[in-house]
Amino acid sequence: MIDEISRFQSVWVLRVYEMAASYEGLLQSVQIADAWYMFRLFVLVPIVWVAVVLCLIMSLMVLFEKISMGLISLYAKVFRRRPYRVYKCDPIVADEESGSAAFPMVLVQIPMYNEKEVYQLSIGAACNLEWPGDRILIQVLDDSTDPIIKDLVKQECKMWFDKGKNIRYETRTNRKGYKAGALKEGMKHPYVNECEFIAMFDADFQPEPDFLKRTVPFLVHNPDIALVQSRWLFVNANECLMTRIQQMSMDYHFKVEQEAGSTLNAFFGYNGTAGVWRIGAIHDAGGWADRTTVEDMDLAVRAGLKGWKFVYLGDTKVKSELPSTFKAYRYQQHRWSCGPANLFRKMFWDIVLAKKVSIYKKFYVIYHFFIARRLVSHLVTFAFYCVVIPFSVYFPEVKIPIWGIVHIPTSITLMNAVGTPRSFHLIVFWVLFENVMSLHRCKAVFIGLFEAGRVNEWIVTEKLGDMMKAKPSISIAKKLNFNAWKKFNKLELVVGLYLLVCTWYDFKYKRDYYFVYFFPQSVAFFIMGFGYVGTIIPTDK
Repeated sequence: MIDEISRFQSVWVLRVYEMAASYEGLLQSVQIADAWYMFRLFVLVPIVWVAVVLCLIMSLMVLFEKISMGLISLYAKVFRRRPYRVYKCDPIVADEESGSAAFPMVLVQIPMYNEKEVYQLSIGAACNLEWPGDRILIQVLDDSTDPIIKDLVKQECKMWFDKGKNIRYETRTNRKGYKAGALKEGMKHPYVNECEFIAMFDADFQPEPDFLKRTVPFLVHNPDIALVQSRWLFVNANECLMTRIQQMSMDYHFKVEQEAGSTLNAFFGYNGTAGVWRIGAIHDAGGWADRTTVEDMDLAVRAGLKGWKFVYLGDTKVKSELPSTFKAYRYQQHRWSCGPANLFRKMFWDIVLAKKVSIYKKFYVIYHFFIARRLVSHLVTFAFYCVVIPFSVYFPEVKIPIWGIVHIPTSITLMNAVGTPRSFHLIVFWVLFENVMSLHRCKAVFIGLFEAGRVNEWIVTEKLGDMMKAKPSISIAKKLNFNAWKKFNKLELVVGLYLLVCTWYDFKYKRDYYFVYFFPQSVAFFIMGFGYVGTIIPTDK
């Protein structure tokens, strides 16, 4: 009897302990749930709200910038405010007394680095420019490290020299300063002192024979003009979908951004090639600087702060090549996004303290030229459309206004599409592609602002020239095998997975239809993450 009572007491005590443990566990679970609820309500939700508000403000900044540039460009077109109507640009003609001496001495610089596929195109085009032979000097600045390519370029220059062209082949013992260093060294040669203007062309650029006749007169007749910039015409725009999409962005840049800057303030960013500079203006601005990867923009800003004017000629076009491989395009966009951010960091106080320009122009350069176009536009594209909006699906308390999600991006997209009407049907692909690229541009902006590891990384954009045409027998399977499994783009895959999870959650638990955008954007990140975009270079290149 006593044993049974003892067993009963033991069982009862055990059950009491179990009940107490369960109660403590339940109480602990409730406490954890309460803590998570409080953390979510008073920490996460306000953070998401702040992120949404900041992104909406940045979206409005970009929208107003696009509208203002579009209106200025439209004004220039409607009221025919073209450069040849604003500035004197009478053709230069030789007279009986002075002969060719009536033409100014022009230096044509062609910097290049291992440009095996395109060096003949640029050198040939430069040598065929219509200008008195004794008033033009062509300077090939070859930084090639491949001895075979170096010899080919040298032989090409010798061939044109034997044909009577005034061409010089120049090399350096190192690549210090990259392109800026080469251009700076090129101007140190004694024969450059005879020249008044410099026309610059990258290795893949092919100017028309009348290029100098259309550009130099603006500099000759207007001593306050430092730069005449022409428009780029892309010979490989139809090579693949990626080049078609690039063309849409670049056409908008030239047709709207450059046109607006030239019309409103006679100031815009030098594109680094297909332009003609007054040598005196380069010296006045302090010469070429290699402190960033955008030496062209650096020089343009410094010259603009000295009071020099720039002219953009939209009807003068120079053939060039778009990067047709995703790897080359990523490197190019990193340089084009990181460089301006780093330059803004270095030049902010120089702009504020500049004495030769008005307060308005200082504001234009700081806000419009740098902040709105080259910082905010990259940041908001990735942060808002690829991070904040997808993350907001987990917080029903956060309501994003329809004008921020639909109206503003739609308006910006339509305004970007006006530059290339023939590609309007590709506008959805353009949006998806640009959102993926915004990942790298956003990253590059932070690298430039904080001068992180890759801030001065300079990788020459690979040009294919006619290589793909010369090798039509390469099979599609062979091309894909070369690139598909060699190296994945991990950042794109991570963001693609994040968007896919947000797609699933939004489809299952919410009814705001964000998943209609999330899913194709996720697919775009995966496609570019696995490398199935652009031209695939054959293995036997």
